[in-house]
Amino acid sequence: MPRSLRLSLLAGTASLLAVPVAAQTSPAPTSDPAVAPAPQGADAGAKRVYTPADFARFAPKTAYDMLVQVPSFTIRVPDPTERGLGQASENVLINGERINNKNYTGGVGGAVDQLQRTPAATVERIEIINAASLGIAGLSGEVANVILKSVTRSTGQIEWDPTLRAHYAKPELYGGLISYSSKAGPVSYTLSVENQAGRGAFGGPILIYDQDHNLTESRREIYHSEYDAPVFQGKFALDGPGSSVGNLTLSYTPYWNPAYQADDRVAITGVTSHRLITTTQNGYLGDINGDYEFALGPGRLKLIGLRHWQHDPAMSTLVMSYDDGQPDTGSRFTNDTHSSETIDRGEYHWKTGKNDWQVTFERAFNSLDQKGGYFLLDPSGDFVEQPFPDGSGKVTEVRYEGLATLSRPLTSKLDLQAAAGAEVSRLDLVNDDQPARRFFRPKGSIDLGWHPSKGWDLSLKLRRRVGQIDFSDFISQEHLSSDREDAGNPNLVPPQSWEVETEVGRDLGRWGKTRLNLHYYRVQDIIDVIPIGEDGQGIGNLPRADRFGFESKSTLLFDPVGWKGAKLDFTIGAEKTSVRDPLTHEKREITGVRDRWLDAQLRDDIPGTQIAWGAYAQYNHYARYYYLTEVFSSQDLPWITGFYVEDKNVYGATVRFTVDNVLNGRHLVDRAVYAGFRDRAPVSFFERHDELVGPLFSLTVKRSF
Repeated sequence: MPRSLRLSLLAGTASLLAVPVAAQTSPAPTSDPAVAPAPQGADAGAKRVYTPADFARFAPKTAYDMLVQVPSFTIRVPDPTERGLGQASENVLINGERINNKNYTGGVGGAVDQLQRTPAATVERIEIINAASLGIAGLSGEVANVILKSVTRSTGQIEWDPTLRAHYAKPELYGGLISYSSKAGPVSYTLSVENQAGRGAFGGPILIYDQDHNLTESRREIYHSEYDAPVFQGKFALDGPGSSVGNLTLSYTPYWNPAYQADDRVAITGVTSHRLITTTQNGYLGDINGDYEFALGPGRLKLIGLRHWQHDPAMSTLVMSYDDGQPDTGSRFTNDTHSSETIDRGEYHWKTGKNDWQVTFERAFNSLDQKGGYFLLDPSGDFVEQPFPDGSGKVTEVRYEGLATLSRPLTSKLDLQAAAGAEVSRLDLVNDDQPARRFFRPKGSIDLGWHPSKGWDLSLKLRRRVGQIDFSDFISQEHLSSDREDAGNPNLVPPQSWEVETEVGRDLGRWGKTRLNLHYYRVQDIIDVIPIGEDGQGIGNLPRADRFGFESKSTLLFDPVGWKGAKLDFTIGAEKTSVRDPLTHEKREITGVRDRWLDAQLRDDIPGTQIAWGAYAQYNHYARYYYLTEVFSSQDLPWITGFYVEDKNVYGATVRFTVDNVLNGRHLVDRAVYAGFRDRAPVSFFERHDELVGPLFSLTVKRSF
């Protein structure tokens, strides 16, 4: 999903996210015959193995239904903002291989996307391995390797996911997935259609105060957005000739994203007015990616290609109308954006004794071409275009990366992975009069995986990493709802960071499993909001920042205390960040990062029945957003709770009914707007939102055929 679409659905969508999150629970080994036994391969070695019998109690329909039940395992999906394919962000493999694609539509992508279309009957086992023992650069901590059997017959999946909000939103009836998998000679294939749909909505009071906190205006607002993106996809796998294998994925996604934001305003003077903002975004995305691997000399060579392109036309219109007879005022912002990414990559892998070697080379080309327009509403009711030269431009980057990776066991309990390399790149804002900028950046990592004794595992990783940037930040963008313009920044550069992560896991036997992750990042050229020109502001780089945090994830089983089939998944985490403010020069948190979170999920598979139920509570808190003329906190459903009831065999289908946000989590905004730059100007007004989201009702029907 394009960034602008993600922002338009941000408010009011947390309750949508609760449904898949609530589903990510874990198995509880028990002696009850209705429940699967403990994983037979769980031991003190470098691998835990789960077989289909370990997940039988959940009646899984897909391979993904199994994966989400692995105790204390956190699935990381591909991040389309990562640079190229070399910096692996997904920690899920299929048959020991990365799925070499990226996800741009807002779904999960990568191996997880494929597992959602893979029947559970084709899963042979799931291995949980420490990344240091693998010859794949970029991975750290625990990795899931899903071993699949060869396709022997035609199968399919069908899923329907309608949702209904109690307030402000239309029902979403067409979310779901249909997939069909089969084999013809050496080619196996999966054809699928998935509608990635969503609805965002909230409404309620907004209060405006002056700098002395006196009420000056009250508003009633309603916000609603819709998103529908049918993903038409074909995946093809070639087995042979000989030991060679190949994969090809073709995908096309049109999308529709209308939204409106309306409020009625009453000033203390008695003057009433109305504001309406409408947004339309109807575009498309297309993807072609493939790989082919074959034996060459002492090792194997894999050639990978990816081509992505998308068209994001958008128009936002704001109209203010007044009940005292004065003419309407308003503005309009349009942008017609074309973007693309092309990646060519080669990976050569071989072994010498205990040493596992890999050499990779990658070329990537990224581009964004935006044509922007800004209009003002004149008294006659027409929108008249204004000069807006900084709203149009083209940005390109060509990047080359080379990396060598060595993986080997140092002892029977200690594994090492070391990677070293560099990238060179050429970054250019094509329409300005400045020459293209060229960069050389070293990168690499050292990863250790240790299994000191039965039930314990530990990993330690040191990494030098180069981040990605959003090319739209090079070009000026209008934000009509907040009356702010972000100036384009032709000097933006990708951030670089030194990162240290350590993770320790403890198998609690019949009681479950727990993991603790600690991290520290020292970031150079951190992305934040900076002054641009004499009086402008926009996205840019600050010299450095620090990020330190932890996350603890546990699965607790209640079988030992007599509650058969019940378990609790519990996650808690926090991150403290520090960056020096470009105006005040005082240290503060990084703009808008998630700094505290909690997730508790209880599931009970009632023995001897096909019924399961669950309940959950989630908390997410985000740091304040620091612009030069305003500071605000935005917490969309900081607390959300819900429950579900599931029948795992309704004429062969799994049916789940879920109610989210049962304790009335709210959409909260606390905003301070200044008369100028906040280090030298007084507060102009304060703005407070406390808006209703309401409960969300959803139904999931999933069946294999």
